[in-house]
Amino acid sequence: MTVRFAPEVGEKEITRAIVSKFAEQLLSSVESDVVVVGGGPAGLMAARDLAIKGIKVLVVEQNNYLGGGFWIGGYLMNVATFRHPAELVLDELGVRYEPVSDGLFVTSAPYACSKLIVAACEAGARILNMSQLEDVVLRDGKVSGVVVNWTPVKSLPKLITCLDPIALESKVVIDATGHDAAAVGKLERRGLLKLPGMNAMWVERSEDAVVEFTGEVFPGLIVAGMSVAETFGLPRMGPTFGAMLLSGRRAAEIALMKLQELEIKSAPLR
Repeated sequence: MTVRFAPEVGEKEITRAIVSKFAEQLLSSVESDVVVVGGGPAGLMAARDLAIKGIKVLVVEQNNYLGGGFWIGGYLMNVATFRHPAELVLDELGVRYEPVSDGLFVTSAPYACSKLIVAACEAGARILNMSQLEDVVLRDGKVSGVVVNWTPVKSLPKLITCLDPIALESKVVIDATGHDAAAVGKLERRGLLKLPGMNAMWVERSEDAVVEFTGEVFPGLIVAGMSVAETFGLPRMGPTFGAMLLSGRRAAEIALMKLQELEIKSAPLR
């Protein structure tokens, strides 16, 4: 088979396309309805559900890939487990799975993760990866955005790491950074929140608790996924992912309610 690519497209055209499109995307991300910090299963699920409803949502991810631990499963064995009723979300995402016992289902972790990434992107969620949370924007006692820098800056020599970050404003921030609980940690440093850290593993309690405790922990800041366990001292759940998806969905529902409240407050009186 002979293939001939467009001869009129060379290095400069490719570079122009990358720079101009990225600049366009970054400018569009300066102000969002919701910023989701962390592109793991909880963050992607929240972003997908919000974007489907027409919410302008940005996912900030510190790695060069999305999905977090969802890619790997447990103990470097890339099989993902889900406990009922999380398989209903898999049905919605078009992920095939198989039952292994009453209420327990398995599927390929890379396959399920890929499906979730595609679902979030196709819904309209914007992605800013290789970008690390440095701080939050605080205005009048409310989280009103995030402060980010390129992830590689952290590995530079100390004399260079003074490179200033940039701020991205939003009406709501969702901390879905997993065990880092990064946004919550920025508030703890200021004495505004307490971060006890997660408790020991107890699967039967942890998944229910993570979904139940998903919510706003400071004005403008919602926690989802394992950030919930870290914030409230809940048990860890290990290599099962149902609560991550359902916590992300719950975070999206709460964010949507907060946006509606803000819209009502800002509406002119008649």
